[in-house]
Amino acid sequence: MRNRDAAYWLFLTPVLAALILVVIVPLIYGFYYSFTNWNGLGKPDFIGFKNYIDLFTDKGFLDTFWFTIKFSVAAIVVINIIGLSLALIVTSKIKSSNILRTVFFMPNLIGGLILGFIWQFIFIKVFGAIGDLTGIEAFNGWLSTTDTGFWGLIILTSWQMAGYIMIIYIAYLQAVPEDLIEAAKIDGANSFQRFRHITFPLVAPAFTVSLFLTLSHSFKIYDQNLSLTNGAPYNSTEMVAMNIVKSAFTENDMAYAQAKAVIFFVIVAVVSLTQVYFNKKREVEL
Repeated sequence: MRNRDAAYWLFLTPVLAALILVVIVPLIYGFYYSFTNWNGLGKPDFIGFKNYIDLFTDKGFLDTFWFTIKFSVAAIVVINIIGLSLALIVTSKIKSSNILRTVFFMPNLIGGLILGFIWQFIFIKVFGAIGDLTGIEAFNGWLSTTDTGFWGLIILTSWQMAGYIMIIYIAYLQAVPEDLIEAAKIDGANSFQRFRHITFPLVAPAFTVSLFLTLSHSFKIYDQNLSLTNGAPYNSTEMVAMNIVKSAFTENDMAYAQAKAVIFFVIVAVVSLTQVYFNKKREVEL
């Protein structure tokens, strides 16, 4: 660092300034406001840990947190399975691989709100029409129950994120030496054995990156939740981010919402870093 010239620091300064002003300073202020009864307009009054005590007795918040955990676990598994499967398909030397990569990645370019409204139309209108034509009741009433709302969010998020995660897996799959694969074929290893003993260990770093990205994305999801279900029915599909926004801008309880955000930030950070730590150790073992 001592050998860096003036040009290095000149180009780095705007980035550091933006990071401090946009991330670090608001984080410090937010942490302070979580110990007050600030409503966003008046002068904040320090009340100590009252917001945090109320937080852990708030059944609505705890229910949304539990729903978010269940959603995140399911979304992480589904997105990574689909992403890896798509990556294996487009790296299998088929003629249309470039077109398929584009098609699979395109949903990630669509905004979350738009995706939510698109899938809301599909689940309500299209599924309803299919149910009426076929007489299959399972297609009727989608998004009207907690279970269908839950799986609707899983489908939407997986459709959006799978193509992005696919790109990460592709980068590592293409780095697998062809010589090892050919040697395994000569030794009589079948496709599953080659994947299990050669491909899988070599793409292990991709799992670390993909799990981190899908975990952080799933926990923080808001716009898709807002446009697809808006927490219905009876807030049973409401996730933590939406609950925090409602506390802040619907109930005008900024300090209480900030206390929720602080707890949310700490839990997501701890879970994400723990996942990265153990996955890194697992990479070495593989």
